[in-house]
Amino acid sequence: MASGKKLIKYNSELIHDLPPWAQELATKYCTETVNLYFVHGNIRDFLPHNNRASAHFVFVKIWDYISEVIFGNQDIIVFYDKSSGVSFCLKEMEEAYITTMHSRYPDIPIEDFYSRDPVKAFAYLERYFALNMGNKLRMVLIIDYAETVIPAEEIGNLGDVDRYCLVTLNRWSHDPQFTNEDISIVMLTENLADVNSRLVASPSTVKVTIPLPSEAIRIHFLTYLQNKGELLLERTLNAERVGKLTSGLNLLNLNQLAKESYNEDIPISQEYLRKKKQEIIENEAGGLLEFLETEHDLSFIAGHDFVKKRFKLMAKALKQGRTDVLPMGYLISGPIGTGKSFLVSAFASEIGIPMVRLKNFHTQWQGTTESNLEKVLNILRAMAPVAVMIDEADAVLGNRKLQDSAGTSRVFAQIANFMGNTDYRGKIIWFLITSRPDFLPTDLKRQGRAEEHLALFYPDSLAEKIELFETLQRKLKIKTKDVSFSSIINKKLKFPISGADIEAILVRAKMSASIDNRMMLTTEDIEQTIDDFISPSYPYEIELQNLVAVLECTSKEMLPKQYQNMQRSKLVSEIQELKQLLGESV
Repeated sequence: MASGKKLIKYNSELIHDLPPWAQELATKYCTETVNLYFVHGNIRDFLPHNNRASAHFVFVKIWDYISEVIFGNQDIIVFYDKSSGVSFCLKEMEEAYITTMHSRYPDIPIEDFYSRDPVKAFAYLERYFALNMGNKLRMVLIIDYAETVIPAEEIGNLGDVDRYCLVTLNRWSHDPQFTNEDISIVMLTENLADVNSRLVASPSTVKVTIPLPSEAIRIHFLTYLQNKGELLLERTLNAERVGKLTSGLNLLNLNQLAKESYNEDIPISQEYLRKKKQEIIENEAGGLLEFLETEHDLSFIAGHDFVKKRFKLMAKALKQGRTDVLPMGYLISGPIGTGKSFLVSAFASEIGIPMVRLKNFHTQWQGTTESNLEKVLNILRAMAPVAVMIDEADAVLGNRKLQDSAGTSRVFAQIANFMGNTDYRGKIIWFLITSRPDFLPTDLKRQGRAEEHLALFYPDSLAEKIELFETLQRKLKIKTKDVSFSSIINKKLKFPISGADIEAILVRAKMSASIDNRMMLTTEDIEQTIDDFISPSYPYEIELQNLVAVLECTSKEMLPKQYQNMQRSKLVSEIQELKQLLGESV
């Protein structure tokens, strides 16, 4: 890319041929307003090394791509990382550097000019850049593994070398001696959260994200492999279909998948692709994402008709492509044992898009939580459309009022901003599941995030209890002989009971029958089990969970009769009394 005046206009045709992230980097460079760049995200992937119209893909280091495609391998382009030390993109650049520095500093050993120590490397490179100022040369320093040079630590916890690097890079981004020359420093890292936030957040730095490849690029790459005869597919699949099914994977993943299939001489099937995709994404996410698969659908859910109706409407809208009418997310609350997680898992089999469970990404290590979350959100962005279930959401997402550090505050802002991004409406759908929605920050429950508030309660009527028994009998594949659930309920169940309790009763009764070498349950088996059954009882906790779920409900139709006409002031008062009784802060 040429240097000089009116760079954007002069280089507009070249910039247009670059992928979006490279266009952004080139455009920012051409504005001549900043000189420190952070390039992060999918930086270890295959990169199309020519323009987008080319079918030629080669795997090159990201710094090679930037130096050749963005900066044209011209003038002075230096590479540095803590493992390799100082190197150059061309041999003649290296020779010019060594000749100049050895001539100017003859007493310094030549190996010091290549040093892996950033204190020595940065000091000598700064002197070399200063010697070339005024010569109208482009000078670029590309620093890989930036997180090892300026790690994400509070400044008081940084060692002397890390502190030197932070101050030096910050100075270079402001020093007129650097900003008035054609000098650029490009920092490379996979996760921006791993890099010191003082420099990342500086207004004098530019952040450029390399996303996971789009569907069009995946199809382009797979077509290239197929044309080379290196992609074996079953008859029902083609490159375009595989490209559509592999959202969330990068080109390196696709190449590995194709090579394994090719070397084993086994054509890729849809089932093979599904399993490999899940395995790769779960590994890439560091175990923080888990694909949800179930053999059950909503027909295995007893009661909760209002919630099932809303879910079925959502599934219909998804299949029709009406993402504009979908909520950003759902808050599912209700007391323990009502089957909240099972309901959402069963729904996963009906929506026609993958659903993943987001596990607890918090760690005790400074900066690691932010890094984990950044990695997961990048994967979710690439996987869209996708549904995300967060079980025990109050524990995973935390309470904003209890945040005790700047890092925790940044994590909350990171997840809240992502959930509230309306660009992802109908593409990333959130399901926050909790028995204590009052512990969730209001910012996550408001409109524009978890917009639809649904609640599940214990079965109330005889019909609901009968349906629950029959549904669980089908789920557990239990055979019965002359059993009337209606008479059992009227005779034995005189206490509030949850779906989890009923399932436990049926499983125990099944065990009793199996001990007697019987396959079928009798009325006596179930009644004896109920007589012996003592449900773990936490009456105050259960009532509190009921009331906070009622408080969150956005429709009266969901509520049990005893709560439908309850005044809000009375509801709040009872919640406060129960919290005081349980020793919770009000």
